[in-house]
Amino acid sequence: MSGAYLLALDQGTSSSRSIVFSRDGRLVAQAQREFTQHYPQPGWVEHDLEEIWQTQLATAHEALQRAGLQAQDIAAIGITNQRETTCLWNRRTGQPLHRALVWQDRRTEPLCQQLRTEGLAERLRERTGLVIDPYFSATKLAWLLEQVPGARAAAERGELASGTVDSWLLWRLTGGQVHATDASNAARTLLFDIERDAWDDTLLARLQLPASLLPSVHPSAHPFGHSDAALFGAPIPITGIAGDQQAALFGQACFRPGLAKNTYGTGCFMLLATGSERRHSQHGLLTTRAAQAGATPQFALEGSVFIGGAVVQWLRDGLGLIRSSSEVQALAESVPDSGGVSFVPAFAGLGAPYWDANARGAIVGLTRGSSAAHIARAALESIALQSTVLLQAMNADAQRSGTAALQELRVDGGAAVNNLLMQFQADLLGIPVLRPEVVETTAFGAAGLAGLGAGLYSGLDELASLWRVERRFEPQGSRDQAAEHLARWEQAVRQARTR
Repeated sequence: MSGAYLLALDQGTSSSRSIVFSRDGRLVAQAQREFTQHYPQPGWVEHDLEEIWQTQLATAHEALQRAGLQAQDIAAIGITNQRETTCLWNRRTGQPLHRALVWQDRRTEPLCQQLRTEGLAERLRERTGLVIDPYFSATKLAWLLEQVPGARAAAERGELASGTVDSWLLWRLTGGQVHATDASNAARTLLFDIERDAWDDTLLARLQLPASLLPSVHPSAHPFGHSDAALFGAPIPITGIAGDQQAALFGQACFRPGLAKNTYGTGCFMLLATGSERRHSQHGLLTTRAAQAGATPQFALEGSVFIGGAVVQWLRDGLGLIRSSSEVQALAESVPDSGGVSFVPAFAGLGAPYWDANARGAIVGLTRGSSAAHIARAALESIALQSTVLLQAMNADAQRSGTAALQELRVDGGAAVNNLLMQFQADLLGIPVLRPEVVETTAFGAAGLAGLGAGLYSGLDELASLWRVERRFEPQGSRDQAAEHLARWEQAVRQARTR
């Protein structure tokens, strides 16, 4: 059937991927390419925007080729992306002015501290739902205008465009015809009023950011434009965009308030859907815009772990304990537990609920009997421990608002295929952990939004029917054991925060 497939472009922190889905949600073909991580100074992380575009385009072609499909077979393209990563380019030439500043980048902490000192934290939280942190895009964009020669003057002349990675990809896909984003990405910039649904002039003025830099903002399922015919042989509608975590929440069919998911990627990101109602957290979580399929804004509570699956990459590339990431489960399973070792991977500070930009990584509890296997197990456990702290904060907020505590957690992302990690997660949480048949829920969320935008699906009920459980991890062990793990974790966190 012509036009019955969807192409999801999943631009992540460490790789660009493209996945073709059939109308019934089945993964037909995929392609993936890693790209270079640049670390100019400690705490600085950058990506080459041209490399991001080229790897994304190449994987799109590869996925279509592997599926045996052509442009006319694709009903629509959906884009999902690493959020907060900040891009700046010339509108006329399309050339980037600087490498992208990645969400993990901490260089703007001095500016963030200045904003906090000015007493702006509460006002920004009220308008944007966020805390003042280098994680978000606003101070990154301010840094680029200040540090790149000629950038501020060019921006004031209206010659530059900025945005998150979705805006960059949309610009390139449409041959420079469309400069836009969706509400879920805009909500991660620290510049977007999530209730007024508009860029905030006061915040732009404080950071001296010309409004002409910013993309137009639309719902996540929306006719954004068409790909340039030269790219795939014919134009393809682009009808879905969402930041990766909101796309995953959507792809997990968390359409009702009270449903939550955790994505185990480079970082870990737990989102709780709150529907059309904005909820305020008293426990260090963020209020953010969820993917928006219709005219009504949608909201979620979010907690972020900066270093999740990236800790496994560090075991591979930094310590050389494993040759490939897939080896970590076997190494960790070669010992019954971590032998008292705790690993706090605060390589880029700690996210929610701690929000400590100055924390640094720590491996504690080492003895003469500690081995590479104990460190590997502690590294894996750190992913689940950080996520457990997030869920406890969400439950506390839920109970405060009179909502029932979470009864299950839906999981996805690369590290969600690790059975040891998922079982440990269920043991810590004391609730079932559900892994779907298609763990590429971020990409499927983008595809689903694109399908809605293109009229391929009738509505959310049809999309919800496509979500299927592959494995259910039930909690094992006692709650006392879980409490001991968490107490040891918090002790290790205290050491990581002492500098």
